[in-house]
Amino acid sequence: MTTSEATTSDQLDDLPLPPGPNSYPVVGNTLGFLRDPFEFYDSLGDYGDVVSYSVAGEDFCTLLHPDYVEQVLVTEESKFGKSEFVQDAGERFIGNGLFASEGEFWRRQRTLIQPAFYRERITSYTEPMVDFAASAAKSWNDGETIRIDEAMKRLTLRILSKTLFDLDIRNQQSAIRDAVQAINDKGDASSVDAFLPDWVPTATNRRFRRATDDFDDVIETLIQKRRGEPPGDDFLSILMHATDEHGEGMSDEALRDEMATFLFAGHETTVLALTYCWYLLSEHSEVREKLNHELDSVLDGDTPTMADIEKLEYTDEVVREALRLYPPAYVVFRQTKEDVEIGGYRVPAGTTLTLPLFVIHTDDRWYDDPEQFRPERWTTEFEDSLPDYAYFPFGGGPRHCIGMRFANTEIRLVLATIAQHVEFDCHTSDLDLRMGTTLEPTNGIEMTVKKR
Repeated sequence: MTTSEATTSDQLDDLPLPPGPNSYPVVGNTLGFLRDPFEFYDSLGDYGDVVSYSVAGEDFCTLLHPDYVEQVLVTEESKFGKSEFVQDAGERFIGNGLFASEGEFWRRQRTLIQPAFYRERITSYTEPMVDFAASAAKSWNDGETIRIDEAMKRLTLRILSKTLFDLDIRNQQSAIRDAVQAINDKGDASSVDAFLPDWVPTATNRRFRRATDDFDDVIETLIQKRRGEPPGDDFLSILMHATDEHGEGMSDEALRDEMATFLFAGHETTVLALTYCWYLLSEHSEVREKLNHELDSVLDGDTPTMADIEKLEYTDEVVREALRLYPPAYVVFRQTKEDVEIGGYRVPAGTTLTLPLFVIHTDDRWYDDPEQFRPERWTTEFEDSLPDYAYFPFGGGPRHCIGMRFANTEIRLVLATIAQHVEFDCHTSDLDLRMGTTLEPTNGIEMTVKKR
């Protein structure tokens, strides 16, 4: 049963509630979740594909089957809204931007923003992507040890500064990085801070408020600088001059919220995707050799272009496989607007749904050797056999990531550019990961540069 077949309230009332782990009075499943969120999510499959539990006074239901993910994101998406739990957590940082907004306002904003991500516009962004990537690769010395995650943060911020603002934001990079780290700390699933309002005076909340105040100042400064200059082709200029069918543009508040949303999403998720690509390549020399062969034969030392991306088939498979194993946006949240039937169970209105990519992406019902890094698995035949939502690193349905094409282009071009110049040796074979707002390495990843 993949869509709601119970059409009346009486029929819904007759359905059982989803099963789930035993809970304790008052605290529910909070202690088990905070102790080890990864282990907690891994254990949910023991109860089926629709599993209920309670954390910090919130009712949750995790869906582990692609059909139910599709039901929520696509076929019955009108019955599900943005999670109030997530909206409350992110309101101070991203306000009512595209990620958090709903309804008519969301539709209007998406319509205004969409032209910035048309293919021809993204093609115009590719030159700074490859130029800055090549510059980064040339700046590293052979044998030098670097924090690859920090290196990718600096690189992607340079790219975003050009494509988003067409401004030099080197003086603001520290504030942006601090804000990104603060929201990840605030969202740490193993910390009670993730479930506390930001006005509660914990150390994490104080850092979060300071960082977001500084971040607001950065956004305001960048917007005012752009207002004083002629219109350009960058993302900020497009948003400033976009108008709806009534000739009305974005308010300053809406503009601020969208810039905050895209600075975080466009920076952090791409950083992590590239970081995990480099980590996996350093751990699998045979994959790296195949990648080198493709880059040498297709590019022959030239800088990759938009036209080259479709020729770099193995590069694409490497990225897909990295996003399967380590999806930066590792869980999608939704909330039921009404009682709904999912998989033969009644899920009450107001329940927060979690769609954990990192669990579904490694389910052995859909993937052979699911924990193994095997880019070769991504054949056309395999993709055709895969349920639609057994793999969804950019979400799905009407609310799929609007910047998906931008991110896919940037990740592949940066990877192909840097990999022509250097390889990396990783200093650790075991990643210690944290479920923050994104899925991030707890202590970063150190690597040694090897010039090619």
